[in-house]
Amino acid sequence: MVRQVNQKDNQIFDRVILVILDGVGAGALPDSAVYGDIGSNTLGNLSKVFKEKTNRQLNLPNLGALGLGNITPIEGTPGFSKKQKGAFGKAMEMSRGKDTTSGHWEMAGLIVASPFAEYPKGFPEEVVKRWCSENSLPGILGNKAASGTEIITELGEEHVRTGKPILYTSADSVWQVAAHEEAFGLERLYMICKSARAICDEMNISRVIARPFIGNSVRDFQRTYNRKDYAKKPFGHTILDLLTERKVPVIGIGKIANIYADQGVHSNIDTKGNTDGIKTLIHQMDEIKEGLVFCNLIDFDMLYGHRRDVFGFGKALEEFDQALPQIMKKMTKRDLLILAADHGNDPTFRGTDHTREYIPIIAYSDSQTAQLPVDLGTRETFADIGATIFQALTGETNSKLPGKSFLSEMKIESS
Repeated sequence: MVRQVNQKDNQIFDRVILVILDGVGAGALPDSAVYGDIGSNTLGNLSKVFKEKTNRQLNLPNLGALGLGNITPIEGTPGFSKKQKGAFGKAMEMSRGKDTTSGHWEMAGLIVASPFAEYPKGFPEEVVKRWCSENSLPGILGNKAASGTEIITELGEEHVRTGKPILYTSADSVWQVAAHEEAFGLERLYMICKSARAICDEMNISRVIARPFIGNSVRDFQRTYNRKDYAKKPFGHTILDLLTERKVPVIGIGKIANIYADQGVHSNIDTKGNTDGIKTLIHQMDEIKEGLVFCNLIDFDMLYGHRRDVFGFGKALEEFDQALPQIMKKMTKRDLLILAADHGNDPTFRGTDHTREYIPIIAYSDSQTAQLPVDLGTRETFADIGATIFQALTGETNSKLPGKSFLSEMKIESS
């Protein structure tokens, strides 16, 4: 029997596991020219260059079995096969931008129609002076668009010597502050970033990011996982808010609570990169039996995309692929798994910034009865993910937020 979706159903699934492969795009969007991203394709280009660099194909058998190779051509990952299972598709971004905040907010049903403010030439002098005065800072270093690793190499030693924090930005709407965990102090870094959040609210800047690093000299400086994001508070309701109102738990793993400024997130477990995030997710699937388990795996973006590290990016995808069977083994027929991304970050592309791309969507449940993998096609908005989650966990088909659920396109057996 196939469960009929209607307003009176309490819920269709007990649990939805949403995993965001941060920065894993699936091909340039039609408007990519506006962003200078024509030709970007994180998955497709990565697979080609990975083969060139390693003399072997990217090995993603488990993601391939769920239809990843149907979304965009991936070297070594086959296209459509009757042996595949689940559902696959890709989604366009309606929001203006290609950043973490707009991507995550849109998948939760909040479209960012007006782009966040960007400061590619640095922040206004009067604003920086105000920030320094409010925090008794001796001044700042940088105040320009830069790569996070490169600016630490350039200014890290001067920062340690002078006590001046390193302020920088990127092509995204972000105010980033790098400081040495020991010489400057981690808690002090967090404090001045919280202060910057109030200023950035006035300037419509999406995120303030604390970027701590350690090391004794430029030869061994390295960033740590004590990074912390301070996002602008969502300007409207999201699916997370609607689930919370209905007493459906929302548990974040990784930087989820930071992205939504804690709004609509019941609890959050901080993680230190992909390996820890995957391990935490698998453990929490034994502990959390209902609600939305919302996990962000950051290393694709933070460690490999921005640094244009093809080999590291590919190995990280293979690591997740190898963990996928263990995740799926812990699922019951009352669970729905959704894999997606928030934007692209093509490690083969020029520059060090995000790329304006489609995001892949893969969905799977043991209760799906379709004999062939379901093609979800090209979705008009990331918000279809949130609409699907809302219907899966509440049985309601009208959240009054953007997005169209694709649950009806998956044949789900009632249990």
